[in-house]
Amino acid sequence: MEPFDQIDSAIIAADAAGDPRALSVLYGKAALALEQKGDIESACFFYTHAFVFALEAGSEAAKTYRAALLRHGRI
Repeated sequence: MEPFDQIDSAIIAADAAGDPRALSVLYGKAALALEQKGDIESACFFYTHAFVFALEAGSEAAKTYRAALLRHGRI
């Protein structure tokens, strides 16, 4: 897993490039890293963004992010 600060820098770059597919993947990585650390509140914040960008990109990953949000009672 990439260090969180590297993921954050990549998110900023993908946002500047207007790349929803990359944003979805990067927010998903951040969410997973936070979930593994036990920070569910922050993880769900990132899962929400990953889900929205996956929907925007038409990515199948939206199903995975939606499942994570359901698992944590956010949907």
